[in-house]
Amino acid sequence: MSRYTGPKFKLSRRLGISLSGTGKDLKRAFPPGQHGANQRRKISGYGMQLLEKQKLRHMYGLNEKQFRNLFDRASKLKGKSGENFMFLLESRLDNLVYRLGWSNSRAGARQLVSHGHVTVNGKKVDIASYTVQVGDIIGLRERSRGLKAVKEASDSRHHIAGYLDLNQAAMEGKYVRLPSREELSQDIDEQQIVEFYSR
Repeated sequence: MSRYTGPKFKLSRRLGISLSGTGKDLKRAFPPGQHGANQRRKISGYGMQLLEKQKLRHMYGLNEKQFRNLFDRASKLKGKSGENFMFLLESRLDNLVYRLGWSNSRAGARQLVSHGHVTVNGKKVDIASYTVQVGDIIGLRERSRGLKAVKEASDSRHHIAGYLDLNQAAMEGKYVRLPSREELSQDIDEQQIVEFYSR
């Protein structure tokens, strides 16, 4: 299954979560469609599990195969599978570029990475799914620091996550530590995803 390229606001309303993180996509707090405001359907246990999986998958912009492979990787680590999964998703290079405020969306951050604008420990990395290790330094290549999209995103940056240390002058960010569960989205119930894949 390929990556979703349809209307994002429609998808956000269907899933009931702001995929952009701005909240603008949920101005109408009901599903899309002619009868969206009047829908009162009861969701089964399986339906709830599927909904949580789709929320998280679309939030990070992964296709089904990537998502499942990452979950399998998380389930082999020590600790809670659901939390490990969230930490692995958060450690993706495209996500950390987004968290550093060099892009206004994860899709934009993925494009920055795949076009060769991003470095890890001084070496160019153009794989968006690259897993950044704690202590790694993420930077922008010198020729990429003046990009209009990067400047606009940097100017509109509100805050930096506590597990990142940004050096704005050098356009570098250090992945200081793994995030805690409280620092990640509270709209996701990762236990439902564990149960979905454990069926």
